[in-house]
Amino acid sequence: MRTITDHKVNPANDKIVIEVLDEPGQGGASHAYRISGFSLGENPSAGDGQTQCAATEVTIYFQNGPINEAGINGLTQEVLLAIVADRLRSFQAGKFACRENALALTKIEEAQHWLHSRTLARMHRGVEGTHKT
Repeated sequence: MRTITDHKVNPANDKIVIEVLDEPGQGGASHAYRISGFSLGENPSAGDGQTQCAATEVTIYFQNGPINEAGINGLTQEVLLAIVADRLRSFQAGKFACRENALALTKIEEAQHWLHSRTLARMHRGVEGTHKT
């Protein structure tokens, strides 16, 4: 198991631990990540509004295997980028708008563009959802 530390930049992120839970698959990437070091007990968005959620970790599972063979069995990086882009757009529409958020949003949108471009090219070649190049 290895630990990722790229996010550590402030006291909140310094306490959050990201662990890679599996070995890289056929495509060279891992598929399971555990995030811990937080408590949802005080998060007003957690739970059903009447009971607090006491979760202290979450595991993210990415798509593992070609969709045509394995089905949709996990998230994609496009899903996570879409969530982060939505949050940054919301900050930019509110009182926390700033140059740094705008630049980060631009780069995330650029990453989304290139991932979509790759998928469309694979679809055009008839290899999307397979291990073929």
